[in-house]
Amino acid sequence: MHRLRTCAARLRPLTASQAAQTVGQQRPITVASPGGTRTFQPIRCYSAPVASEPFLNGTSSNYVEEMYYAWLENPKSVHKSWDVFFRNANAGAPPGAAYQSPLGLSAASGLIRGHHVAQLDPLGIMDADLDSCVPTDIITSSDKLGFYGLDETDLDKVFRLPTTTFIGGSESALPLKEIIRRLEMAYCQHIGVEFMFINDLEQCQWIRQKFETPGVMQFTLEEKRTLLARMVRSTRFEEFLQKKWSAEKRFGLEGCESLIPALKTIIDKSSENGVENVIMGMPHRGRLNVLANVIRKELEQIFCQFDSKLEAGSGDVKYHLGMYHRRINRVTDRNITLSLVANPSHLEAVDPVVQGKTKAEQFYCGDNDGNRVMSILLHGDAAFAGQGIVYETFHLSDLPSYTTHGTVHVVVNNQIGFTTDPRMARSSPYPTDVARVVNAPIFHVNADDPEAVIYVCKVAAEWRATFHKDVVVDLVCYRRMGHNEMDEPMFTQPLMYKQIKKQKPVLQKYAEKLIAEGAVSRQEYEEEIAKYDKICEEAYARSKDEKILHIKHWLDSPWPGFFTLDGQPKSMSCPSTGLTEENLNHIGQIASTVPVEDFTIHGGLSRILKGRAEMIRNRTVDWALGEYMAFGSLLKEGIHIRLSGQDVERGTFSHRHHVLHDQNVDKRICIPMNHLSPDQAPYTVCNSSLSEYGVLGFELGFAMASPNALILWEAQFGDFHNTAQCIIDQFICPGQAKWVRQNGIVLLLPHGMEGMGPEHSSARPERFLQMCNDDPDVMPNITEDFAVRQLYDCNWIVILLPFRKPLIIFTPKSLLRHPEARASFDEMLPGTHFQRLIPEGGSAVERPEEVKRLIFCTGKVYYELTKERKNRGMEGSVAIARIEQLSPFPFDQVKAESERFSNADLVWCQEEHKNQGYYDYVKPRIRTTIQRAKPVWYAGREPAAAPATGNKNTHLMELRRFLDTAFDLDAFKDQE
Repeated sequence: MHRLRTCAARLRPLTASQAAQTVGQQRPITVASPGGTRTFQPIRCYSAPVASEPFLNGTSSNYVEEMYYAWLENPKSVHKSWDVFFRNANAGAPPGAAYQSPLGLSAASGLIRGHHVAQLDPLGIMDADLDSCVPTDIITSSDKLGFYGLDETDLDKVFRLPTTTFIGGSESALPLKEIIRRLEMAYCQHIGVEFMFINDLEQCQWIRQKFETPGVMQFTLEEKRTLLARMVRSTRFEEFLQKKWSAEKRFGLEGCESLIPALKTIIDKSSENGVENVIMGMPHRGRLNVLANVIRKELEQIFCQFDSKLEAGSGDVKYHLGMYHRRINRVTDRNITLSLVANPSHLEAVDPVVQGKTKAEQFYCGDNDGNRVMSILLHGDAAFAGQGIVYETFHLSDLPSYTTHGTVHVVVNNQIGFTTDPRMARSSPYPTDVARVVNAPIFHVNADDPEAVIYVCKVAAEWRATFHKDVVVDLVCYRRMGHNEMDEPMFTQPLMYKQIKKQKPVLQKYAEKLIAEGAVSRQEYEEEIAKYDKICEEAYARSKDEKILHIKHWLDSPWPGFFTLDGQPKSMSCPSTGLTEENLNHIGQIASTVPVEDFTIHGGLSRILKGRAEMIRNRTVDWALGEYMAFGSLLKEGIHIRLSGQDVERGTFSHRHHVLHDQNVDKRICIPMNHLSPDQAPYTVCNSSLSEYGVLGFELGFAMASPNALILWEAQFGDFHNTAQCIIDQFICPGQAKWVRQNGIVLLLPHGMEGMGPEHSSARPERFLQMCNDDPDVMPNITEDFAVRQLYDCNWIVILLPFRKPLIIFTPKSLLRHPEARASFDEMLPGTHFQRLIPEGGSAVERPEEVKRLIFCTGKVYYELTKERKNRGMEGSVAIARIEQLSPFPFDQVKAESERFSNADLVWCQEEHKNQGYYDYVKPRIRTTIQRAKPVWYAGREPAAAPATGNKNTHLMELRRFLDTAFDLDAFKDQE
């Protein structure tokens, strides 16, 4: 869209060279003429309606020079639009007014937006853009010519073609009717191309060349036969399942069978361009077909899943499961690894997970440009438009620490969401409009035209390889069976499904087309069907063997070599996490200095670094320095660490400062932790976009790729995890149970009741504890390896162990700077271990039989309890024990502590409200530990709907009230 403009100065007859000088100049030019010296403003290109683009965009200065010179001699020798332009300019038209929309070619150029009238719906009943009105600037009949001031007599006029169009091929001029015809063939048939919103001329021209060049959609005989074979497999697979298990849900692909050859084409083309690893994510529709015919999973393993008598090793339905497979790509004869990531029914939730896994695979193989590893995401039309996670994932696509260098998105556009008409499901014209935010081209295609589908998929793969940016293929199709095979779609979409019942299957239509062309014979077609049917029948017979079902066949992220050592399972042990004093001092020195010369840091940061150096001299650490020690030691051992989230580089509470910024040089930064040693692993610390759902999903996917890495996501405040609850509930908590997927993701959730109001107080620990899988009423058998065995059996935690579990850490806020929240080097030396429970260590242990009350607690409230105990002078009568590992519950250590103070009553104290926090989790477990010999009393805030009060005075009153309860030795006597 370009507009030629000129200034108020009139165009007098200039010499040819003077006229040329005005084109594309940024400053006025001065020329001498018989009438004296004149100054002319430049002729420049500006935005204008789409219709004008082919005529004006890219018009060379020589061409303008020729036209202007010719116009001076004979105004009729140039097109009428240029005649108008030159006349207006000569008449003194103000800037912008000399230009008027050109006619001929501008009329044709409206067809670039031909996706509005393209024949995209295989059923012929829906408008893909939900609008039956044809835009006024798109020529669909001769009466539309009047919009441009043209009539039918202009159709035979020959127009010179500008360099911005490729419809001419080797021809430089064409009659208008031929121009319109060729553009209609390129943009208004079974392919609709959306790209004019892209603000990059090179990219736009690249797309135009792919669709406008005459003859680009020609296929060889071999390509057509391969496409037919793939269509046969896609179609007959669904028909076989329907025949064998007609009463089973499978979310089949009927109505979009061309998806299989579409995906295989993207993979073939990408393999040809050097891709070795493709990570895929998709919803449940068509998943079994993709597993069978794209990933090439053994058919008998799929068929086994339909046998309800078999005890499957997975805890999920077959159409949610994933797969990992390395094989030869038969088209390119190159090795390729394909993985389909498991996904729940939360359709688009897998999007960021796939992106994170892709980023990790790129990172670990040194693929900095995405040339070897790529992702493909499949979507449904309703979910693509309706789910906010799609938008969040798109906005990660070009961020340095999150980009995967281009994703191919394939939308299976059923034109319906379950029972919801698209006119009720979205406000945008297309379900794919969300992709416009990142300037991704969108190729709409009629899924009943397999050759058109294959062509746009080739272009999509080439786009990704060329520009390393996202691209969308919108397969406009239909859903033959309803939402699932048991559903009755006629209840809600009677007219659509009447048409669907009449619709000839796409395989039949394409086979008839090829037979008519002579590309294949009917006998060859029938033999291809019989060959695949035989494959299915033989696999079905093998599937009856119960021994073949094994969960390893369904892993989407295997970790070869991690679970064994020298061919044997690793021992169930928990090694010391301590460090030598030399190591502690070295890491502390890095943490308290700037290891780069001539680097100016903020004055306040200088004080922080001096404070760290002082702590190192005193052999103590606070939380931030302790984190530094943990990260630094792992990096020196070769463990990659990635910390991601909102503001994690500095830390929300200005405590971390892992990235230093030069105060005088823009974008100059220093990450001291990457200066620990020459052979250390890299430390990746990156501020994320303002997203929780998308970013946590991304980091979860990153953690899938390797067990030998520490991947952490930190919420800005702990309660922000609730907008990522889907990832926690569907992937992190049950991931191993559903998909046998171990994962070491760590969630850092700032938590603490500090009078700051209902928001930013609680990380909702009760939610995580509720989802823990241990039994509160069963006292486990205390064995030598009890602590490790507990961790192995639970559903989340992670330490240095021969397995990986997610870990939830409720991190401090005020304790980051609390003078008592410090640890000595002595607690971190070799031989030390993580303490699941920190027992009472004060004067109460001298005469434990005299202790009247044993208070169990966790977190920040401990410091308030110890302060209150000291103020009351009750150090000898009240013992306080901290449970550091809430789940799995430390039954053995709680039992030992309870028995040590056998005469004490037991109290659980927390600052959270009674219906929140930890009480409902710990109470039954403490009672099980002591065999219900005595009650477990509660000291804390009363039940409430909100996590905290918004009134500071009320907050303090609540604190005073529960502290009084905790230390009133008679508080619970009336309840006994």
